[in-house]
Amino acid sequence: MKQYILPFRDLVVHPGLTVPVYIDNPMSVACVEAATSAGQKIVIAAQHSWGYPSEPDDIYDIGTIGDIVQVLRMPDGSLHAIIRTTDAVKLNNIVIQNALFSADVTTIETIDDSKSEQTLALRDKIAENIQILSVAKKFKIDKLRTIIQNYPLPAFIDSVIQTAGIETEEAVKILKASSWHEKLMILLEQINLIAETVKIEESINRRIHQQMENGRREAILQEKMRAIQREMGEDTEEMDTGNIRKRIERSDMSTEAKEKAMSEWKRMRSMSPMSNEGGLLKTYIDELLSMPWNKSDKATIDLKTARTVLDSQHSGMQAVKERILEHIAVMKKTGKNQGSILCFVGEPGVGKTSLCKSIADALGRKYQRISLGGISDEAHFRGHRKTYIGAQTGRIMDALKRCKANNPVIVLDEIDKMGRDWRGDPESALLEILDPEQNKSFRDHYLEVDFDLSNVLFIATANSLNMSNALKDRMEIIEIPGYSEDEKIQIAREHLIARAAHDTGWDINNIKISDKALRHIIRNYTSEQGVRELQREITAILRRSLLEYDGQDIKTDFTTQKIDKLLAIRKSVALSKRIGFGIQI
Repeated sequence: MKQYILPFRDLVVHPGLTVPVYIDNPMSVACVEAATSAGQKIVIAAQHSWGYPSEPDDIYDIGTIGDIVQVLRMPDGSLHAIIRTTDAVKLNNIVIQNALFSADVTTIETIDDSKSEQTLALRDKIAENIQILSVAKKFKIDKLRTIIQNYPLPAFIDSVIQTAGIETEEAVKILKASSWHEKLMILLEQINLIAETVKIEESINRRIHQQMENGRREAILQEKMRAIQREMGEDTEEMDTGNIRKRIERSDMSTEAKEKAMSEWKRMRSMSPMSNEGGLLKTYIDELLSMPWNKSDKATIDLKTARTVLDSQHSGMQAVKERILEHIAVMKKTGKNQGSILCFVGEPGVGKTSLCKSIADALGRKYQRISLGGISDEAHFRGHRKTYIGAQTGRIMDALKRCKANNPVIVLDEIDKMGRDWRGDPESALLEILDPEQNKSFRDHYLEVDFDLSNVLFIATANSLNMSNALKDRMEIIEIPGYSEDEKIQIAREHLIARAAHDTGWDINNIKISDKALRHIIRNYTSEQGVRELQREITAILRRSLLEYDGQDIKTDFTTQKIDKLLAIRKSVALSKRIGFGIQI
C-alpha cells in the first residue's frame, strides 16, 4: 500500500523522535488531511527544489515514516501537527495524484550498536570537535551537552545536524546508513570539515582586518600628504588616483590592457605619489591610456582622388603609380590592408619617401616615418622592459601614439641599412611586424599587452636589395628607376623651381629659366638618377643671384651663361674651402 509523502525543504529526521511541524502550504495541508482521513502513517522526506515539488525527481528517495499523533487546525488554514517517527524507509515508485505524492516504502534496517564503546567514543569525539565551532558560530553547547546526557542517539544526531547546519545531501546519507556507528562516522567527517572551514574563515577575516587597518592608516597618511601638497600648491589633478581610475574605466582599451591597467593602478594607489615606483607606474598607465586602441581615421577611400593626388605630386612613374592604385583598390574592396607590404627600391632622390607621403594623403590617413639606418637594437621596435631605467615603448608604438590613430601609414625608411650586434636582431622583430598573421597580436616589451597592428599600412623604402631573403619574402619589391632628362625637366617645372623659390624667398614670377638651361644644369652639374642634386643646384643659383643683387629678387633670365657664371663662383668657393682645410691639417 502506498504511503503519503510530506515533503520538507530542509528537514531530515531520524526514527524514534517526536517531531512538531508547522504546515501552511495548501498541498502539504491536504497531504496531512488525506493521511489522517485514511488512518495511514505519513512519510517525511526532504526535497531538492526550493518551492513545492512538481515531479517525483524533486524528492529524495530516502525518508522517515511515522504516525500522526495530533493535528491542530488554525483559523488561517494552516496546521500544527505532531508526528512520532518510527523507521527510516526507502521510497519506491513515487507518484503524483491530485498534486499529492505517495510511494511504496521499504523499511531500512538499522543495526542497534548504540551502546558499543566505539559508537559512544565517536559521539564524544563529535561533541569535543563541535566545541571549536561553538565560539565561531555561537552554538548553544550547553543544550547539546544536555542532549548527550539525557537523550538517545537519534536526538543527538538530529541536534548536531540542525545545529551545525549540515547540508541536506549529507543528512540523507546519515539517515540511510545501516548502523549508528556508520551514521556517526559520516557526521564526524562533516563536523571536521566545517571546523577546518571555520579556521580558514577566521584566518581570512584576521588578514582582511589587518589589511583594512593598514589600508586605513595609509589612506590617512596619503590624505595628509595631499593636504600638505595643496598647501604648498603642488597638488594637481594628475596626482588624483581616482581620476586615473575613471580614465581607465572610460577608455576603449582591450580587455587585457584594461585588466593590466587596473592591476597597476591598484599597486600605484597603495604607494606614495612621491615615490619613484609610484611615478613609474603612473607613467606606464599614461602610456597605456595614450595608445589609440580603437581610434581610426575614418576617411573613405576614393580611387579618383587617390589618382589625382599621385599625379599632382609626382611626375612620371606611371607603372609605379598604377601598382599603388591597385593596392588601394584592394583596400577599398576588402576594408583591410590585404596583400604584401610594398617596398620601393631605387637610387637616392628618385622620390621614394615623398611617394609614401603621397599615399597617406591619397588615403586620408596620418603619416609617420621611421628611419632604420644604423638600427641594431631590437628594442627600437619592441621597446624596453619597464623595469629598466629610462624604459620606453618601441618606435612603432611611439609612432601610433603620436598619430592618435591605429591605421596610419608608417614608412620604414632605408630598411636595407639595418644592422645587427650583441644587443639583438632587429630584423627578427621587423619580420613579426610585417607579417599579417603575427602583427594582429604584437606585444611591446614596455606595454606588456597585445596590440593589433593589422590596420597599419606599412611601406618600406630601400636603396638596394641588400637584405635577407626572409625580409624580401615579406615584401613586394617595386623598383623605381632613375628619371630621364625630359622627366627631370618636367619635375623641375612642376615642383623644384617653386620649392627653391620658396626656400630662398624668391617671387617665382621673377624667375625665368628655359628648358635648355635646365638641361644644361642636368648634363653639366648633376650626375644622379634622381632629382635631389638638381634641386640643390637650382637653389644655389637663386642664392647667388640674391647675393649679386643685394638681397633683391630682381626679375632674371637664367641663361646657360648666367648659370655657368653663378655656379662657377660657387664651385670655386667650395674648392678653396677644401684646400684651406687641407693646409690647416
